[in-house]
Amino acid sequence: MTDQPTILITDDDRAFRETLESVFAPRGFATFLAADGEEAVQVIRNEQIHVVLLDMHMPRLTGLETVQAAREINTVIPFVLITAALDEAVRQGAEEAAVFDVLEKPVQLNAVTDVVAQAFRQTYDWAVI
Repeated sequence: MTDQPTILITDDDRAFRETLESVFAPRGFATFLAADGEEAVQVIRNEQIHVVLLDMHMPRLTGLETVQAAREINTVIPFVLITAALDEAVRQGAEEAAVFDVLEKPVQLNAVTDVVAQAFRQTYDWAVI
């Protein structure tokens, strides 16, 4: 593992991506941004990514479709799904895809940082944040 934690923030809402980047970059994370699932898969293919935050409803690939495609590249990465339309179908799909956690928009920034810290501890035994 590299010395710097990496996070991929995937959301079709540019302002939301940049807000999350402004939370994690000052905390020492190398941040990668993707506007949709296909971009996210390309980043995962080309970079060492430790945690992925991703929106459920995006053009081209949904969050869950992105998880499925990314798992073919790297089975270890914890994914945190963030959605404004959290219902039982999304929860069930997230469980079946072994998503680390699901957060509902509007999301509290401390909830996002807490989940990311948990993902690093549980997946890599690495304390961040």
